[in-house]
Amino acid sequence: MKGLKKQRRIQILALAGLCIVGVLAVLWFLPKDAFQFFRSPTEVLAAPPGPDEYFQIGGLVMDGSMTEVDGVSFSFVVTDGNAEVPVAYVGGDPAPDLFGEGQGTIAKGYYVDGVFEARELLAKHDETYMPSEVIDALQEQGVYKDPNG
Repeated sequence: MKGLKKQRRIQILALAGLCIVGVLAVLWFLPKDAFQFFRSPTEVLAAPPGPDEYFQIGGLVMDGSMTEVDGVSFSFVVTDGNAEVPVAYVGGDPAPDLFGEGQGTIAKGYYVDGVFEARELLAKHDETYMPSEVIDALQEQGVYKDPNG
């Protein structure tokens, strides 16, 4: 009976070890930006992605940059304080209610010919919320201002 328990224990440990090795192998072969939530305008301009790469860009909507094109389509500029990227929103839905100039946003889409073509916009949840990634990027640039003082 003791030999069977020892053999079962060895089998379970070997299976657990194989699972760990498998997970590590999958993580090793993932693209380097697989866990990156969004790219800042500085990152996009430093290493422009291809026109067929779908990704997210995040930052602040520059004051005075919003222009309505037609109905639900409009354009604006996203900035991180260091660089600016023009964005053309071509999504089918209107902008979120809390989306506006001077506010943090994340846009999903494609970077084509120097313009980010957004298919989806994400906005803050209330007047003080901003994604932590956007705050970190703005703090790195030295332009973050805490809304609570």
